[in-house]
Amino acid sequence: MGFVIRVLVNAAAIWLASRIVPGISADGAGHILVAGLVLGLINALVRPVLVILTFPLTLLTLGLFLLVLNAFCLVMTSWLVSGLHVGGFWPAVLGALVISVISWALTAFVSDSGRLARMR
Repeated sequence: MGFVIRVLVNAAAIWLASRIVPGISADGAGHILVAGLVLGLINALVRPVLVILTFPLTLLTLGLFLLVLNAFCLVMTSWLVSGLHVGGFWPAVLGALVISVISWALTAFVSDSGRLARMR
C-alpha cells in the first residue's frame, strides 16, 4: 500500500513540475501515472547504486551533487516513458528540485505502511 501511495505522490509531483517548469511536459494523465511508477522504481533500484558510486563527488560538493543525481533519474524516466518530455539539463534540475520538495512534503504525512502518520 505504501508503494502505491508513493507512486501517486510521484505522479502528483511530476504533474506539478510539468505545470511549473518550462521544458518539462507530459502528454496526459496515463503517462504521468506511468512516469510516477517508473520514477519510483528508478529511485528504489537505480538511485542507491548511483549514490554509492558518486559518494566522493557528493561529499566534495557538500551534497549538492544529489540534485544532479535526481535530475539524471528524472531524465532516465523521460527516456523510458514516451509521454514525459524533459528539455535539457536545467529543466531537469529544476524539475528534480520541484519533485523532491513536493514528494518530501507529501510523504512526510505517510508512513511506510501507507497510513497517514501524525507529526510528533
